[in-house]
Amino acid sequence: MEQTEKDKMYMRRCLQLARCGQLTARPNPMVGAVIVSEEGRIIGEGYHIRCGEGHAEVNAFASVKPQDGALLSKSTMYVSLEPCSHYGRTPPCADLIVSKGVRRVVVGCVDPFAKVKGRGIQRLRDAGIEVTVGVLEKECLELNSRFMTFNTHNRPYVTLKWCQTANGFIDDNFRPVALSTPFTQMLVHKLRAENDAILVGRVTAERDKPQLNVRLWAGRDPMRIVIDRNRPFAPEADFSKPIVPQLMKWLYGQGVQSLLVEGGAETHRSFLAENGCWDELRVEISPRTVGGGTAAPQIPASAELCDRKEYDGNIILTYRHV
Repeated sequence: MEQTEKDKMYMRRCLQLARCGQLTARPNPMVGAVIVSEEGRIIGEGYHIRCGEGHAEVNAFASVKPQDGALLSKSTMYVSLEPCSHYGRTPPCADLIVSKGVRRVVVGCVDPFAKVKGRGIQRLRDAGIEVTVGVLEKECLELNSRFMTFNTHNRPYVTLKWCQTANGFIDDNFRPVALSTPFTQMLVHKLRAENDAILVGRVTAERDKPQLNVRLWAGRDPMRIVIDRNRPFAPEADFSKPIVPQLMKWLYGQGVQSLLVEGGAETHRSFLAENGCWDELRVEISPRTVGGGTAAPQIPASAELCDRKEYDGNIILTYRHV
């Protein structure tokens, strides 16, 4: 097996470990770390469990058995995200790696957070450690797309989600209609648990009276937001101007890294009209048809289909903004 293939194999393990922190690491990114001895044996691994607690690298070193400690000087550490180089709630991981005497470090992707952003990698290289960057970079970036968007574009990662009939309506002659199956409804609650905030428009809030919480999945309820000019989300909100950019700026200031938009149609269209204010579409299509009602939003040309799943006759299409 070539070294590059070995690097990919162990980085996949890092990604697998990192996902264990999906619901608990926020607002920090999900990170996994693996320590591999010279002969190719994993002697330590860990992931970032919770904000304020040990990072993935700390947990990986802590898992190394005492009898394997002497192997560190000839070992390689794999980490899905660049080790931190600053003092936050925990000390810099880059300094810890240097102190442990690891021979080589393989990094999945650079951390865009302003206090890191290449400094951790440089710290390792300055200490004489061989560093390889960019192994499974795309996968590592996608794992933390919410964190990356927040720190790169100064706004939350925005997912627009709606359910429509086979003939393109989101209701039945302007009356609420159940289109999701019990299983796909559970998936919606999973999606809610993965996002910091959830948003609907005033009409949807008054007509459907959605609870917008997590009842069918484990996790915390997202922040609830209703776009209503009579009850603005912030005192400075000016509804005479495009509201979505204002909302993005306000959510960024609140530290909200991800936003799930659940409706209605006009609310979705207002996000789609702001080309730089959405990242992902989740469209569920029921086989049911109706005689008329509110037309579902049109999929924009800038959306690329990246996933298709079918559950109990309903199809879920996922698009990414390109």
